[in-house]
Amino acid sequence: MALINCRECGKQISDQAGACPNCGAPVSERLHAMQSPIILTYAKSRSAAVLLALLLGGLGIHKFYLNRPGWGVIYLLFCWTFIPTILGFLEGLGYLFMSDEAFQEKYGRGRS
Repeated sequence: MALINCRECGKQISDQAGACPNCGAPVSERLHAMQSPIILTYAKSRSAAVLLALLLGGLGIHKFYLNRPGWGVIYLLFCWTFIPTILGFLEGLGYLFMSDEAFQEKYGRGRS
């Protein structure tokens, strides 16, 4: 439990209170806005994707890194056929020769 200042009267009140006992101003709206989680998104590294695709492409690790878990599972299921290995190698070469702008547009920020 912490003490916060009321936005109306400025007196210290409990952060658990629904309203200020002194002036009656609601407190819960402001606390909910302050407690909302902050989600940070970072750009994906093209060089990391290239290395993962070239070295571990047969297991689909690069797909998990690029937020494509469905494809990653498919690569894992068929890794015994060596087809994902060939595809991963070709995708790694594709990432290698792709521009940074195109890579970030396709796999970078904003993707879920």
